[in-house]
Amino acid sequence: MSTKHQELANLIWDVADLLRGDYKRSEYGRVILPLTVLRRLDWVLEPTKDAVLARHAQLKELGVQNMDPVLRKTAGLSFYNTSEMSFRKLLGDQDHVALNLRAYIGGFSPGAVDVLEKYGFDAQISRLAEAGLLYQVVAKFVDVDLRPQVVSNHQMGYVFEDLVRRFSEAGNETAGEHFTPREVIKLMVNLLLAPDEDDLVTPGIVRKVYDPACGTGGMLSEAQDHIQEHNPHATVEVYGQELNGETYAICRSDMMLKGGDPTKIAFGNSFSQDGHESERFDYMLANPPFGVEWKKVEAFIKAEHARGFAGRFGAGLPRINDGSLLFLQHMISKMKRPEDGGSRLAIVFNGSPLFTGAAGSGESEIRRWILENDLLEGIVALPDQIFYNTGISTYFWILTNRKDPARARKVVLLDGRDYWTKMRKSLGDKRKMITDEHIAELTRMYVSALSIVDDPEHPQHAKVRVFKTTDFGYQRITVERPLRLCFRVTEEAVALLGEARAVLKYAERESLLAAAKSLIGLKSATRAEFAMKLNGLGKLPTAVEKAVWEAFSFSDPEGEVQTDRKGRPLPDPDLRDNENVPLNDAINEYLKREVLPLVPDAWIDETKTKIGYDLPFTRHFYIYQPPRPLDEIDGEIKALESEIQALLWKVVS
Repeated sequence: MSTKHQELANLIWDVADLLRGDYKRSEYGRVILPLTVLRRLDWVLEPTKDAVLARHAQLKELGVQNMDPVLRKTAGLSFYNTSEMSFRKLLGDQDHVALNLRAYIGGFSPGAVDVLEKYGFDAQISRLAEAGLLYQVVAKFVDVDLRPQVVSNHQMGYVFEDLVRRFSEAGNETAGEHFTPREVIKLMVNLLLAPDEDDLVTPGIVRKVYDPACGTGGMLSEAQDHIQEHNPHATVEVYGQELNGETYAICRSDMMLKGGDPTKIAFGNSFSQDGHESERFDYMLANPPFGVEWKKVEAFIKAEHARGFAGRFGAGLPRINDGSLLFLQHMISKMKRPEDGGSRLAIVFNGSPLFTGAAGSGESEIRRWILENDLLEGIVALPDQIFYNTGISTYFWILTNRKDPARARKVVLLDGRDYWTKMRKSLGDKRKMITDEHIAELTRMYVSALSIVDDPEHPQHAKVRVFKTTDFGYQRITVERPLRLCFRVTEEAVALLGEARAVLKYAERESLLAAAKSLIGLKSATRAEFAMKLNGLGKLPTAVEKAVWEAFSFSDPEGEVQTDRKGRPLPDPDLRDNENVPLNDAINEYLKREVLPLVPDAWIDETKTKIGYDLPFTRHFYIYQPPRPLDEIDGEIKALESEIQALLWKVVS
């Protein structure tokens, strides 16, 4: 940020001195941010204020109902104000500042009023008035010169973003819910846009950028700035949606202050209230909340999932307590078709979407759909402790539906976990930061990796690996072994028989149990032989007969193999095993090679085979560290024992 931007932000921040004591530090933004917006809008509207008031009076006299389009045109902006008040006039009546400020706010056009309502600013007006601070705070803002000819829209955006960052960091216990660290955003935007830099300089390009969980709008702003730095004449349209009212207001304010179209920032849940349903975008990026359940919109999402790929969630549904992969499917649904130019997107995830869920689960099916449709371009692992509200490991997923043919069916994994520097002062859980040098190096490595067609035996860089999409797939097979039984009547078995549900309902229960007790000690190695010995129990109902066999049958490695009516071995549920076989490995060959040498009687129940996909990032970068020699460890233990004995001796003496 330039010195001018910093000076303006400092000047506005100084208003916080008035709030100290009556407000917590984390609450300053509730006052200063909406007042900054109001003061800027007041300056922007000043040149056309008289014309708007005159036109409003004229339309009112004519009885025009829908004045909005005409007044927007008169103001030359997407907003206007029909109140006789102005920010400076508020100071003319010290005893009625609250009343006049509310009247002034009520004069704004609907979109601007909506923003201020989402801030919850009316409650702050009352709070400031009760504390005797409202006049002083307004007076401070009257002196802040935010005229467009002094502070451009672009500069104003920087000032506002700096204030948002400060307030987010001041309330660092919740900052990460709505505010992504600037250096993380910068790296994310670089990785998203760097492969397209040659295209971005094309004269007259128009690009649409979207964030379905936009928070305060930092990602949208950084993407817009990045594109326009490469091409000042590019038209960048930014779209977003946010569920939290206050952060929605901040994001929409930022768009207004920059002269953008604030109507492209929608309010509500992106899943159930898609604010941009018919839109498709060139670039998308998001940092959705980690591990947040989607139970509130469960019925809606399941109904859309039932429509298959006619809806957004046809690939699958993740478990109810984490909607991360729903955000990703939502974004994929808004990709442009490849023939229309295609799209690129980047999203921040924790480790869970990489591997949570076994073959056939919702998460695995979503990963399978993404990889089989060749949408995943790369995954970048980030350092831990770089976000405000969590210290866990995080990852960028980068997807595109317009891969270069040479990159088809390839996925880049980049390990960026070691690229960080320690912060001088922690902010919540944020103890590390990524420097500009780290960002440049990681971007260079990622773009270079996109040119690698095949992963060599010894990668050019230990932090980069390139895989085929099928390398992440596996077949979850069910290995069965035959049910082997021997048969005997014991006292415990008779007691067990007496507790069987079918026997408890059997009218001749006592007679059956008496007959069974008379057979205690009876045993046989084969079912046929044992059946003959059980004839003394008489003709039994099917359910009771089944209970008898279950009670008197015992698993035995040396026992008789049990078969069905077609002579096929029955599986033993207790010996059943599941194994994951690489997708490019024939399961029967795997059985011969890995299983049969150990258990020759095993077989695969192919009706239960499932295809699964996971992305075990850490495993691919694991480096084996051999344990230290035992003599070295033993020497350290003896040295510690000697130190302890010496300390004890000092205490005793």
